[in-house]
Amino acid sequence: MAVITNIEDLRVLAKKRVPRMFYDYADSGSWTESTYRANESDFQSIKLRQRILHNMENRSTATTMIGQKTAMPLAIAPTGLTGMQHADGEILAARAARDFGIPFTLSTMSICSIEDVQKGTDGHPFWFQLYVMKDRDFIERLIDRAKAANCSALVLTLDLQILGQRHKDLKNGLSAPPKLTIANMIDIATKPRWALGMLGTPRRQFGNIVGHVKGVSDMSKLSEWTASQFDPALDWSDVEWVKKRWGGKLILKGIQDVEDAKLAVSSGADAIIVSNHGGRQLDGAESSIRSLPAIVEAVGKQIEVHMDGGVRSGQDILKARALGAQGCYIGRAFLYGLGAMGGEGVSKVLEILHKELDLTMAFCGHTNIENVDKNILLPGTYPKAN
Repeated sequence: MAVITNIEDLRVLAKKRVPRMFYDYADSGSWTESTYRANESDFQSIKLRQRILHNMENRSTATTMIGQKTAMPLAIAPTGLTGMQHADGEILAARAARDFGIPFTLSTMSICSIEDVQKGTDGHPFWFQLYVMKDRDFIERLIDRAKAANCSALVLTLDLQILGQRHKDLKNGLSAPPKLTIANMIDIATKPRWALGMLGTPRRQFGNIVGHVKGVSDMSKLSEWTASQFDPALDWSDVEWVKKRWGGKLILKGIQDVEDAKLAVSSGADAIIVSNHGGRQLDGAESSIRSLPAIVEAVGKQIEVHMDGGVRSGQDILKARALGAQGCYIGRAFLYGLGAMGGEGVSKVLEILHKELDLTMAFCGHTNIENVDKNILLPGTYPKAN
């Protein structure tokens, strides 16, 4: 592809270059995928007001998220198996985020470990996402490792106590590294760039887990351990325990309901992420952008509100900001760039999103992201608080 101008171009290229099971893992939702699709399509139904004859010079998209300066209201979301979209994927994405000036969030279920990313970014601070599992001793040590790596925020995911059914993962027999079945070997043979990259790295398993959990020294025991470890008994008291153990900035991910947002405020967290896990958990749930206004109205003055789900353009970032989100997160968008072109692809994603955000903000009559509000949106086209 000679000229890449948008995120869709990178998605098409990633689909050609990444083995099917890992591409499908990134680009799918649970059950009928209705919420996965709504996350994106509901952004498209929101229309913008074009304004003219405003001075468009000296524009700025710079802002903060939990007090940290960012080049635009955007962070890279935690995504599992990132290092299976491209060799050393988490390190490459973290470097791209660092160089652009936005936060990168590392998943518990990453291929590259906390320590790998710290070393690969020369000690630059990043955020770490935590799943609370039954093995509390392991979780305590994982939190301590994040502290030691100078992680500047902890993102606690709350909507994965049990795993939503994702049909494509089941049909593809998802595993890391992929099982050497005939179908997988044929598929990988058609993805030589991916295969050569994987042959050149030792990072092909869950780096935060293997070697750090008793009885899990290799991948043969990992799936059994993981299946038994997600904790369906997780409750708000566990949030208090994590907050105390961590002691730093805490962001709660997976808030979709106003009542849960109010409980998040009571927990003492610094921010919440309005999120339905990218449509990968409860299919039929409301899209994140439609859930956002009611949550902002209920708690926005008491806690910082972020959102993820369906962000594919700079216009989406602007719309979310207009509806009260201090910042957004991208998951699939950066994975498309990573799968298509490695670290260069992630940088390309950020450049595309920033340009779209900057130009759209100007067309809507603003030169500073801090002044953007719902007045840039066409009345009757955007969701309102109930």
